[in-house]
Amino acid sequence: MKNVSRKTGIDKIEETDDNITGRGGLAFFVRYLTNIGIFSLLIGHFGDLRKSRKGLPVEDLFRQIFCWFLDGTSRHISWFDELAKDAGYAGTIEQSPDKMASSHAIKRFLRSFGIFKTWIFRKILKKMFIWRLRIANPAVIYIDIDTMVMNNDDAAGREGVGPTYKNTAGFQPLQLTWGRFVIDAVFRGGKCHSNHGKTVIKIITELVNLVRKEYREDAVIVLTGDSGFSDQKNFEAFEKLGICYAFGGRITKDIGKVVTSLAENAFGEFEKGKQRWRFADFGFIYGTWNMFRRLIFCQPVYKDGQMLLPFDRAETVIITNIRSDTVGDDMPEELTRLTDPANIVALYHSRGAAELVFRSLKDFGFEQMPFRKFPPNAALYYMMPVAFFLFEAFKEDILAPVIPLESYAGTVRRKFIDIAAKIVSHAGRITLKLTSAVFRRLKLRKIWEACHRAVPLIC
Repeated sequence: MKNVSRKTGIDKIEETDDNITGRGGLAFFVRYLTNIGIFSLLIGHFGDLRKSRKGLPVEDLFRQIFCWFLDGTSRHISWFDELAKDAGYAGTIEQSPDKMASSHAIKRFLRSFGIFKTWIFRKILKKMFIWRLRIANPAVIYIDIDTMVMNNDDAAGREGVGPTYKNTAGFQPLQLTWGRFVIDAVFRGGKCHSNHGKTVIKIITELVNLVRKEYREDAVIVLTGDSGFSDQKNFEAFEKLGICYAFGGRITKDIGKVVTSLAENAFGEFEKGKQRWRFADFGFIYGTWNMFRRLIFCQPVYKDGQMLLPFDRAETVIITNIRSDTVGDDMPEELTRLTDPANIVALYHSRGAAELVFRSLKDFGFEQMPFRKFPPNAALYYMMPVAFFLFEAFKEDILAPVIPLESYAGTVRRKFIDIAAKIVSHAGRITLKLTSAVFRRLKLRKIWEACHRAVPLIC
């Protein structure tokens, strides 16, 4: 008797009116955003942008823009026209099909932001920062400051686009990061260097005052940054605020003379993995400064397990106010350990993690801005770190059991967002149906329950 094999070939294709989507994971993201109360917060600040009842509610516009960022299928605003035709996508993000925004509606919305209105997004970012601080309750808050170059070299006609230090034309926003989160940002033209104007002192002062008012009055803050921010005015402001700092410094001839005059036993070594650094700790006063500050000179001895020749060792200077005479006994032990120069070297070299945050932000969003005028580009830019903050919080609060926290947006999209689902309406109830294999692999029952247990923002 012949074996009867089941036919597996596809003979034809047909259309269906079933409500099907390939972005089933967005439903969980939207439910999380709703339950933490982010839309209520946004409406409170931006509700007046809706000038007519005929226009789409501000909440719907923000929901669709945040999902557009996370979806990542296209970075063109024209893609909203395609999404507006997809009833399955609309159902997934809990949006009525007739409330889906066209590309023209999105452009009108972004153009309605004046330059002063866009600054409100900074309040949103800092509000979310306090929200996460209260959840994490850290003893020491580590904040890094740096600029992020947004390459718009092929769109030089954009207002604000200018030459950056990376030899490209673009924008160069100043950003503060805490762990994986961007907690404050100032959108600026490409010509604005790291320490441009008084922006650094202003945003750090605002943030420190907010943390001490809304989180803890005795909050211990450690600020890090590169040599682009190395300025006595900045350090004086940080010392007045009572925060600790560790910044890169400029290596001058005078510093070189001090280093060469040190005995060999004045140097210590710090090792991490296959990396090893040689360092020396001393006090120094730059020519224009009015006081001595602690400097730590360091250079790599081994890199990736290979010993470096003396002439091939990059030299770094770290300027800090973390000293045994400034760190009291009542300070957290975590800060007390930082008085050891080896730990300060480790802290400064951990700044690479902040660079990864910028890389992750660009992977989540984009660099090239679509508008000619500065205000709508600023509005779209600020929505990106806000959406990115929500995405990182979603990973931490909801996806941690199934997806590693360090995963980039592209990985989350492939593993969680881009899952097939069917939306069924029956007896007045709407159900999102997913395959059994995906349901079990991603533990979707627990994920859905976690979305409803999320800690809300305190508005």
